[in-house]
Amino acid sequence: MPPTIRDVAAHAGVSHQTVSRVINGDEKVLPTTRAKVQASIEALGYFPSALARSMARGKSGLLACLAPNLTDYTFAAIIEGAEMAARQMGYFLLASSVPNQDEFKKLIQELVAHRRVEGIMVINPYVDNRFELLPDNFPLVTVAARHKSRAVSSVSLDDVKAARTATEHLLQLGHRDIGLVSGPLDEFSSQERSHGFRMALQSAGIIANEQWIVEGDWTASSGYQALMELHETGILPSAIFAHNDRMAMGVLRAARELGLRVPQQLAVIGFDDMPLASYFDPPLTTIRQDMPEIGRQAAYLLVAATEQPNAPAQHLQIDTELVTRHSTIGSLTQIPAIHQQEVNHIQKPPITFRFSND
Repeated sequence: MPPTIRDVAAHAGVSHQTVSRVINGDEKVLPTTRAKVQASIEALGYFPSALARSMARGKSGLLACLAPNLTDYTFAAIIEGAEMAARQMGYFLLASSVPNQDEFKKLIQELVAHRRVEGIMVINPYVDNRFELLPDNFPLVTVAARHKSRAVSSVSLDDVKAARTATEHLLQLGHRDIGLVSGPLDEFSSQERSHGFRMALQSAGIIANEQWIVEGDWTASSGYQALMELHETGILPSAIFAHNDRMAMGVLRAARELGLRVPQQLAVIGFDDMPLASYFDPPLTTIRQDMPEIGRQAAYLLVAATEQPNAPAQHLQIDTELVTRHSTIGSLTQIPAIHQQEVNHIQKPPITFRFSND
């Protein structure tokens, strides 16, 4: 049975109220008494209850995370990272699914009106009015998109840069006919990645072929259908950039059914580096994003916002990493037949972080 606060009090020869004051950082406790209590805590291996500490401070110690759903791999990985970081800081993170704007509004009102939580983390990929529903003078952090007109801390990817990196990888391999399977265009990341794709082509003096740009819905089936639709036009691109790995997996499945050799006849690059990406056939070249780290950084910002409400908002933008596998390069001796120029293997850059305080 784990030791209790009363066990610590008996071991240190003080009252349990004194132990509680030490745990909660009461400056009125004498240094000698504090040292004695801390020594007993260490000797017994006592772990104070984070919830009890929060209640002693007159706070709930609870944080909320609102996401469109809790099953999507990206959202789940972000929430897991945030929850672990929150616990390390003495907070509990409760996650809730809010699939539409009406439910989002109702839950926000309930959480804020009754002060059920001390801060709210919002994972909102959509281009809608949800940001306008967020309360003033309440600790908030947004993930995946940044509120442009309000001073709310945020954590996001540099999606434009990441998409440019993916497209430039294909360009450096000699591809000029490049297609795109985007995510839903009512989402920030899809818009940003599409913009980065076009920027990379433009910088190479290439005009994007609109017939080779298909909007998907993040599912493997939409990636599969996208390549099938392109095949029906009679002219296929030599490479495809899919906005996530699941759609890329669908493209690979369709390519196999159509008898297209990857990467010799069709190179494919995804986005996310989900755990199964290296087990695709062939293994998928992709853009890696560290989703648990995004969650951790969001939790740090949210706790800072709750404990320092007057501090300025911070905006963290996290870089990504190009991971090269056989779906684009095969091997150094397997250059696709459509390429006429020598190709160098692309080295993976390290993950970097960029911080701004504007």
